[in-house]
Amino acid sequence: MNVFDWLSHMDVPAGQRFDVVEVKFKGGRKEYFRNINQLEFVTGDYVVCEMASGQHIGSVSLQGELVRLQMKRKNVAVNDDLHVIYRIATEKDLDKHTQAMAREMPTLYRTREIIREMKLNMKLSDVEFQSDNSKTTFYYSSEERVDFRELIKALASEFKVRIEMRQISLRQEASRLGGLGSCGRELCCSTWLTDFKNISTSAARYQNLSLNPAKLSGQCGRLKCCLNYELETYIDALRDIPTVEAPLKTKKGIATLQKTDIFKKIMWFGFDKDTNWYPVPISKVMEIIELNKNNIIPESLEVLTPEADKSQDKTPQRLNSDLENLDKKYSEEQKKKKKKKNRSNKNKNNTSKPQAPQAATPGK
Repeated sequence: MNVFDWLSHMDVPAGQRFDVVEVKFKGGRKEYFRNINQLEFVTGDYVVCEMASGQHIGSVSLQGELVRLQMKRKNVAVNDDLHVIYRIATEKDLDKHTQAMAREMPTLYRTREIIREMKLNMKLSDVEFQSDNSKTTFYYSSEERVDFRELIKALASEFKVRIEMRQISLRQEASRLGGLGSCGRELCCSTWLTDFKNISTSAARYQNLSLNPAKLSGQCGRLKCCLNYELETYIDALRDIPTVEAPLKTKKGIATLQKTDIFKKIMWFGFDKDTNWYPVPISKVMEIIELNKNNIIPESLEVLTPEADKSQDKTPQRLNSDLENLDKKYSEEQKKKKKKKNRSNKNKNNTSKPQAPQAATPGK
């Protein structure tokens, strides 16, 4: 959600400056305010902003012409209905803001206890106090409609503030709380992703991913948003790949599809009693399918494989023939041990037999 202001080094006359400023609040929420007093801001400055009920403090995240582009992208109209920025926050304003933030965690825990006592089917994820302590927003998620009228009365009498309940989805909850994904980086929804699109399991099927819910689900419990990032590229690449509805018939045996290399346009087939997988280009696979439809059985997949692809077959043979190499190795060692035993037994037999006396030769 952080935007780099690549126009910050350009000086624009004061009369031509865009008077709307983007302000960031807790949880990555951003709103737009008019700078009617023509105040000079630096990105990161804390400002006191007008709200529907009171005042709130946020940090300036963007200003200038880029704000106009952001408002156009988010379909926010530039009119007099936009709230205004009062001033740059003083130390007294920041102290009040800090005190309001210190009330959030105790309020969150106490509200969860009240929800548990009322047996409401809702999950409270975050609480945000307004800087002037006049309003509190409770963010919750629920799979069904919740009647929280009694809850609002209890909270209003407990905390003596104006209560607002705002329902958010599980993806929005994860974006507010933040965290690290399985890739080791910060969650996309809490850094730069703003639009949440529908994600189906077909996105994983197109990319040849294992349909394991534990690996495909994110922190929110829904399918990961990154499954859609490369989906269009995979769909374009899959247009040239034929669908193999039945195993290929060859004189060597029936070849079953094991895997498909989508971008190299190679399909790997394996026979029933063979541990090796054989790469076959897509063009050859289509030829074999046409031959099988005409009841013609080719010699084997190896004959149809071009020489350029046979060099690629060395690596899978090494990987798949490890057991055979180990068997050969141990059988050779056993043969060597047997030969050594036979030699040692022969030497023992020769040493144990008594030597016959030699006859004396005449004249000696």
